[in-house]
Amino acid sequence: MKYLVVSDNHGDREVLVDLADTYRGKVDRMFHCGDSELEPTDTLWNEFIVVKGNCDYDPEFPETIVEKTDRDIIFMTHGHLSNVRFGLTTLALQAREANATIALFGHTHEIGCEVHDHILFLNPGSISQPRGPIQLKSYAIIESSPEKFTIQYYGRDHRPFDKLHFVFDK
Repeated sequence: MKYLVVSDNHGDREVLVDLADTYRGKVDRMFHCGDSELEPTDTLWNEFIVVKGNCDYDPEFPETIVEKTDRDIIFMTHGHLSNVRFGLTTLALQAREANATIALFGHTHEIGCEVHDHILFLNPGSISQPRGPIQLKSYAIIESSPEKFTIQYYGRDHRPFDKLHFVFDK
C-alpha cells in the first residue's frame, strides 16, 4: 500500500490541488494532518482524508480518524490535542487504543518518522511553513509492505529529498 501524507498548508490550496493532480491513481490514500485553513465543504476533501488542526475552526472537521486499509490501521490527528510538542506519549496511547500500525500527525511543522512498539509515527512536516532544524517544505510517501515501511520525503517540486529516505522493519 502507498500513502501520501501532507500537513499544515495554511491556506495554500493550490499546493494541495497539485498534489492531488500528481498522485491521483498513483497512491492508495492521501492524508492531510490538519491546518489546511480550507472549508470542510472544499472539493479537495473528496481526494484527501483530513482532520481538524488548531487553525481549522469549523467543527465539521473530525479531530481524529482511524482509516483501515488492506494492510494497515492508520490513526491520524493534527497533534495539538495530543501534546506532540512535548513527546509522543499521548499519541502512542491513542494509536495503541485504535490498534494502529501507523500514526500520522502534523502541528509542529517538523519532519519526523520513527517506529515504536511496531507503530510507525510520522509527521510529514509542513508543505508551506517548515520549522525546526530541517527547513524544507515537504510531504511524505509511505510504502507499506508486509515486512517493512519505506518512507520518502519530497519537496513541492515532487523531487525526493535524498537524505530523507527511511526504511523500518515491521
